Amino acid sequence: MSLGYQGVLRDAFAEVSCFRTELYSCLTARGDALFELCDALLCTDGPVRTPVDLALAPEHRQGHGALYGGLNQGRVDFARLRRALASIPLPRAADGRIVLAADVSPWLRPDANTCPDRSFCHTFGRGEGKHQMVPGWPYSIVAALETGRTSWTAVLDAVRLEPGADVAAVTTVQVREVVENLVAAGQWKPGDPEVLVVLDAGYDAPRIAYLLSDLPVEILGRLRSDRVMRRPTPPRVYDPKGGRPPKHGGEFVFGDRATWGTEQAVTVTDTRLYGKATAHAWDRLHPRLTRRAAWIDHNGQLPVIEGTVIRLVVEKLPSGGVNKPVWLWWSGTGATTDDVDRCWQSFLRRFDLEHTFRLFKQTLGWTKPRLRSPEAADRWTWLVIAVHAQLRLARPLAADLRRPWEKPAEPNKLTPARVRRGFRHLRTKTGPPAGAPKPTRPGPGRPPGSQNRRPAIRHNVGRVLATGEAYTRPSHHKRGTKPRRTA
Repeated sequence: MSLGYQGVLRDAFAEVSCFRTELYSCLTARGDALFELCDALLCTDGPVRTPVDLALAPEHRQGHGALYGGLNQGRVDFARLRRALASIPLPRAADGRIVLAADVSPWLRPDANTCPDRSFCHTFGRGEGKHQMVPGWPYSIVAALETGRTSWTAVLDAVRLEPGADVAAVTTVQVREVVENLVAAGQWKPGDPEVLVVLDAGYDAPRIAYLLSDLPVEILGRLRSDRVMRRPTPPRVYDPKGGRPPKHGGEFVFGDRATWGTEQAVTVTDTRLYGKATAHAWDRLHPRLTRRAAWIDHNGQLPVIEGTVIRLVVEKLPSGGVNKPVWLWWSGTGATTDDVDRCWQSFLRRFDLEHTFRLFKQTLGWTKPRLRSPEAADRWTWLVIAVHAQLRLARPLAADLRRPWEKPAEPNKLTPARVRRGFRHLRTKTGPPAGAPKPTRPGPGRPPGSQNRRPAIRHNVGRVLATGEAYTRPSHHKRGTKPRRTA
């Protein structure tokens, strides 16, 4: 083993130890129970079927009542935990750029009528293989993406969407705080490439780019194929009839090739799965805004948000499905061929976030607990994120404890589930900061045969809509406080 590789292992071990110490400091109430719950989630072999099984793990020295007591009555300093996640090493693109992705993943609770703040969540393929709206708690997740073929991401923020929340406003606040934390932690310095934020079709990319114009970020979002953009304002020509000069140029209709004109950049790339990928880019296109929805209360004239429209077409699909073009909108202008290739390749990397959602739900049991309080669901969500961060930091340290039917993997190339298998051996070296539990006796509980005289309140299900309402991040550091929204 070379001295350089030994130095990498020492640095990785120091990062894991420092993060575990900082995580324990973020647990401000019932910290021992919450931290040992994290360790049980890290060291348990196989997928989590129910959270009470974690109380049987050797790493969880508390009783099974402490597990739910920590989730229901514990406290987590979310702001400090966000700063801790932003300060650890982050993945970067090939040019050293930080690439962030934002998406919404639902925690479905269709039969939990006593749970407040549920919204109708969009799902696909639940039983019948079609789009459905199922009640649950939708969470907006922001993560940093890696380059190349990988299932790893670095989750940096999560917030639960309340009924009536504006997804674009919530995402704007999330990205702003994430970027500010990255700047404060020294992850981004003046002169570095701007942070690229990748969004799917459900986001209003031009609006988010306008709201984040004061930050060193670029917005890349997918657009629907029926959109219509406008060209720049033509040069002003004297009109003897008078009248107001035009504010928008000609139309650029995605579905009408006759309106496209000459593209500014064209690239052709050979890919492994999709054959030849051809990208066309048109510069300085903007949407025509109207005073409704999110812009109804805008002061002054409506802005002109110019960007670059990219049309990506691949030769084939691995599934053999219908080969439809993908339309992207990038907040930058004057795109070169390198910018076009970087944009569409970064958009394809956005789907790595789906692997993280699958790991959270199928392996770490993110949506398994049947918690009634949404605040308890927030605590459990952040514990899962902290567990995933420790797995990512332990990648160089984990041994390949593969099953006989699995293929060998190179060092530092293990999947998150395979890194989790060997974390129990690493935990014994780091030393848990949680204190030993004190001996106690279980409470008497409800007398046998007695009925519950305080039935739980039933709550209606709301919707998450693009209302254009301004958003302020909830403050949960005090018990009993509720999220605030400002008009």
